Amino acid sequence: MVPAKKRRRTPRQLVRGVRRRTRRAAGRLRRVFWRSLQLRVVTSTMVISIVVVAVLGVFLMQQIQQSVLESRVRAAISEAQADRNAVLGFLTQPENDTSERPADQGDAPQGGGDSPLSRATQALAERAGSASRYSVIIRNENLPGEFFGTTNIDPRSVPDRLRAEVKKNEPGRNAPWFLPLYYEGRADAVPGVVIGTRLDTIGAPRLDGGYEIYHLVPLDREEKMLGSLQQMLIVVGSGLVLLLAAIASLVTRQVVIPVRLARQAAERLAAGKLDERLKVRGEDDLARLGTSFNEMAANLALKIHQLEELSQVQRQFVSDVSHELRTPLTTVRMAADLLYDAREDFDPMAARSAELMQNQLERFESMLADLLEISRYDAGAATLDVDSVDVRDVVLRAVADSEALAERHSTRFDLRLPGEPCMAEMDSRRVERILRNLLFNAIEHGEGRDIVVSVGADRDAVAVAVRDYGVGLKPGEETMVFDRFWRADPSRARTIGGTGLGLAISREDAMLHGGWLQAWGAPGEGSQFRLSLPRTAGVPLRGSPLPLVPPEVEMRRTWRGHMTPVLSPAAADGGQDAD
Repeated sequence: MVPAKKRRRTPRQLVRGVRRRTRRAAGRLRRVFWRSLQLRVVTSTMVISIVVVAVLGVFLMQQIQQSVLESRVRAAISEAQADRNAVLGFLTQPENDTSERPADQGDAPQGGGDSPLSRATQALAERAGSASRYSVIIRNENLPGEFFGTTNIDPRSVPDRLRAEVKKNEPGRNAPWFLPLYYEGRADAVPGVVIGTRLDTIGAPRLDGGYEIYHLVPLDREEKMLGSLQQMLIVVGSGLVLLLAAIASLVTRQVVIPVRLARQAAERLAAGKLDERLKVRGEDDLARLGTSFNEMAANLALKIHQLEELSQVQRQFVSDVSHELRTPLTTVRMAADLLYDAREDFDPMAARSAELMQNQLERFESMLADLLEISRYDAGAATLDVDSVDVRDVVLRAVADSEALAERHSTRFDLRLPGEPCMAEMDSRRVERILRNLLFNAIEHGEGRDIVVSVGADRDAVAVAVRDYGVGLKPGEETMVFDRFWRADPSRARTIGGTGLGLAISREDAMLHGGWLQAWGAPGEGSQFRLSLPRTAGVPLRGSPLPLVPPEVEMRRTWRGHMTPVLSPAAADGGQDAD
């Protein structure tokens, strides 16, 4: 079998892949950074330490460099002043022959002979000893290109801009310049300082023109010393930063570990392990925190246990009362049926009383049934009888049960059902009860207008939406409508004799299926309730095939330019809306 040939990726795809991997790596690092208190403290300590050490190192380096250079420049100026006086002494001595001119630049010392400048240059060369100490260049402004110099100094070391500056100064004034020094036989320049001054020749009127003397001091030794000092400062600073980071890590670890243990204990406590406690060592603040945590956990466990017992007592009380009331209610019901059947023989007042008693007994029986159902949900005893059914059939049965009530309220149903079966695994009895509650609620609040019942399905879910055009819901009432015994208007009486538990039971039924029961409403635009269920029982619901907000409302908002987002109650149930 020939292996499949690998598909070559284009450069753009490679770049995208690199960017994607980089973003994932950056995301992982960001999550690790923000989830670790110890890492954040150590990182912050290192950053602050690096900044402080860098600032102090630069400041110390500048101070040391300034001190070294200033001391070297002061010594050079002192030597330059002494050399200037020595040259002036040679120039003011009487000479037998002053016609000698400077020699070529290649002489060492350059400018040989027995002239005063030659003798002065030779004396300065012997005084300097070597080029590592200093060198001297003497120039005559009337002899451009010619000079007297010591220790193979190159005249490029004295640029024209320095000569122009020296010529502007008064005789005897020193002008230090930091310039590269050049020597014959060496290709690379040497950092140094040049001190230039004019020679006062007033005492030697026989000398023509002005003279300039330049004292050239190499700073290569100082540069090496400062470089070594800089490296030492970097090494010491790096060691200090690492030491501070290690100290911060150690100190933070001593604090983080107890906090981390407390977090883990709190998570286990939140998961229901009420016997979880912290080990307390010592008497410091963290030990007192552990003691307080243990006391809090003990009190919390006690309160939860008391609440569980109280809740159990309440549930048992409701269940017992509901069961115990059935026996006298059955007797009362039998008597009421006899009175109701014989109401035609009574006077109008007694006949009306028999009818009212019959209606209220039916409502009382319905309330007892709802209370028993609620108590089953509270006790966690409710179960599903799952079967694969067509949602359209369930809707049609619920609509048929509501037809009589709709006719009494002059309401008509507008059914919008798909043409193909919508099969789903569900407890048809509970789903039918949900739809009946939704239809009864729409009839009661629809003010006689049509009620639209829509069914939708996709690959993963089915949904039923009940839309009315009544008074609607105010903002914030979308979730309150499912509370037990809740009324939007407490002064408004129940026109169809509801118990106030229908929508609460409906939401419990929907959640038992792993589905959503959500509401939308707006004043003057009516309301819509949407039931969304997974096609397969036990599969998490990820979206709904029907929108929660009616399409015509969304279109009006779009035309008006008010694209106001509607927050559905799915967020409270842990679901995601796929509108």
